[in-house]
Amino acid sequence: MRTLLYIAGLLVIAMIAMPRNAVTSEWGCEVLLCASSSNPSWHGIAECHPPMERLIEAMSHPGFSWPTCPEGGAGKPGYEQYADCPEGWAPTSKSELGHGGLALSYCIRRGDSCGSNQWFKSHSDNGTCSETEYMARPVRSDPYYVDITDATEGLVSRHWFNLAR
Repeated sequence: MRTLLYIAGLLVIAMIAMPRNAVTSEWGCEVLLCASSSNPSWHGIAECHPPMERLIEAMSHPGFSWPTCPEGGAGKPGYEQYADCPEGWAPTSKSELGHGGLALSYCIRRGDSCGSNQWFKSHSDNGTCSETEYMARPVRSDPYYVDITDATEGLVSRHWFNLAR
């Protein structure tokens, strides 16, 4: 929360000091401020609807370039469709399942299905008891993110958001 207030203060100062012809930068700062809001998200802030709706509309046009806010300390926005796999699982693709595809849209977990039963292990078909499980990887509800660097402490915080209307 402190980081968000710090960023908001910097953005207000930067926007006051900006010449009026810096409209793109001003829009970029509005987008950054709204995208980094988490409680509530930008959907719950009436002032965020115009810049975020403008962003969503602009993204549908060829040659779209994300609006920037040099004063905000933010990196280039990113997108990650899938959430992390549960503990003990690792991301994998359909190609490992023999279906082709490169997206890491599944989670895999390998284990030993014999436990302490060495008799079963030595008498199994191939001498091993490995077991492999797959599950669909969870999809993020907020797949877009922006990393913001706190200029005073040098810490980077990631803010997740969605662009669903």
